[in-house]
Amino acid sequence: METLNAQALKESFRTDGYVFLPGFLSTEEVRELNESVKNFISEQVPVMPHEQVFYEDKDDPATLKQLIDMQKYNPYFDRMLNNSRFRQLAESLLEDAVLPKTLEYFNKPPKIGKPTPPHQDNYYFMLKPAEAVTMWLALEDVDAENGCVRYVKGSHRHGVRPHGRTQTLGFSQGITDFWNENDQAQAVAFPAKPGDLLIHHSLTIHWAEANRSESRSRQAIGLIYWAKSAQEDTEAKEAYRQKLKAELSR
Repeated sequence: METLNAQALKESFRTDGYVFLPGFLSTEEVRELNESVKNFISEQVPVMPHEQVFYEDKDDPATLKQLIDMQKYNPYFDRMLNNSRFRQLAESLLEDAVLPKTLEYFNKPPKIGKPTPPHQDNYYFMLKPAEAVTMWLALEDVDAENGCVRYVKGSHRHGVRPHGRTQTLGFSQGITDFWNENDQAQAVAFPAKPGDLLIHHSLTIHWAEANRSESRSRQAIGLIYWAKSAQEDTEAKEAYRQKLKAELSR
């Protein structure tokens, strides 16, 4: 990144809690990535641990909705997470060395792709300080109909909101007091084309609607980076595990 461009991105990121980089990948890079995803699903998913593969309908392979830690099973995705422009961008925005955490695949299958509840990633990460970024890279055209990403502008400056259990597989916690006047006033939607990149702070409120399309999927890649200076709050993490255990036992 050029110095001026990098500085402008950092200022926008710190002000809004997100940045949008259209055309971050070229047409050829998108083609190669989509082919790699297709091959991964065909070759690796059948042998991956069940806890890293999620379906809308576990009896229907066509409803694949999420894959976790793809970098552990394929060198292409390992390079993408650990040795790439994505990592360099994360370090620039966080102004710190980073710890690459995971590379994931997300999809909302046509007609049955469920909404992603409004949430903040640091509710799951539990970092102090809450310095981390999540990147969301579109693999195909995404709009309001098939579930584009939405943010509450500036929400990263106001701490973690209350979260409670949802019924959405892969996103078990959602904000319980969502859609107050500020949420409504600051809500921003981001339709995207293949290769467009969204990056948000770990405290930025974000969500996506269901896929209402009759025929179009909504595929994307997610990459997560923690700042090296951020530490997990082990007490909060244990309290969260106990909370989940209690909820699941009811």
